[in-house]
Amino acid sequence: MVDAFVVIDAVPLLSTDLWTSWAKQHLERVAPLADAFVARRKVGRTHAVHDFLFTYYSCSPLKLKQWVPSLEQNLIVTSSVRTEYPWLRDYWFQLDAEVLSLRKERILPSTRAHAQFIATLCGNILERPPRFGCFGLHEWAMVYKLPPETLRHKGHHLRLSQEELAHFVESQKMCCSHYDAYRFFTEEARPLNTLTPLFETRLELEQGGCVHANMDLYKWAIKLWPWIGSDFLGRAFLLALEGRELDMRASPYDLQDAGYPPLCIETEEGRRRYQKEQQLLTERATPLREELRAFCERLCCLYRS
Repeated sequence: MVDAFVVIDAVPLLSTDLWTSWAKQHLERVAPLADAFVARRKVGRTHAVHDFLFTYYSCSPLKLKQWVPSLEQNLIVTSSVRTEYPWLRDYWFQLDAEVLSLRKERILPSTRAHAQFIATLCGNILERPPRFGCFGLHEWAMVYKLPPETLRHKGHHLRLSQEELAHFVESQKMCCSHYDAYRFFTEEARPLNTLTPLFETRLELEQGGCVHANMDLYKWAIKLWPWIGSDFLGRAFLLALEGRELDMRASPYDLQDAGYPPLCIETEEGRRRYQKEQQLLTERATPLREELRAFCERLCCLYRS
């Protein structure tokens, strides 16, 4: 009988009972959202909050649901589970007797390049102090002086008139540091931002208070799939979900019919509440970012060896 968790040549060897339990827990966490997205897509429906997690990020619902070990885990695989988990025969895996592992020789140079960039980005963000003064204004900047017929979420109205919205945006000091948020600003809103985030300046500008930078831990995990494993991917996905929900509650859209009471950042109390939730999200993101940086550094070392 194999112990639930043993280490051979510094690589954990997980028993069938242990890793199948992890796989089922992972599925329970992510399947409801993944399956709901697929069901909506089949009938042409949308969700203003959740669809973003499957359209902006490049991980398919099927891939998200599929549990795989990380590069640093080996699995005991019995014949009884091979039909239940068909991915055991995927291109990425090798099965030696009853021990399954990822094929390290299939790590591509592009994966190493991604890992190097991600490790540097995570390190930079961890070393600089987070900022909590943006109040989620990026969603407002994306609709600033925009004709109503061109709004992204056409099934939902704005909570304020365009005149009220513009007045509020102009009364604030916008300081968005995230390129992928800033690039969706309207042309009229971009000059109002104190920064000009570019694709090339992500290493210099991104910081840990940014909701989108924390959501992007999921994006970076996707780029390292399958090597990083589904346990980390699932945790990053759930953090991105928290960030997205905060993002849209603080947006100018009226999403109450979707179950999201507004977090009214146009008021002082709303800005205080946003800042508090932003800080809590950063606290949850920090250990994930540290874990991601450490994994990327180990992956680069492995590739060099």
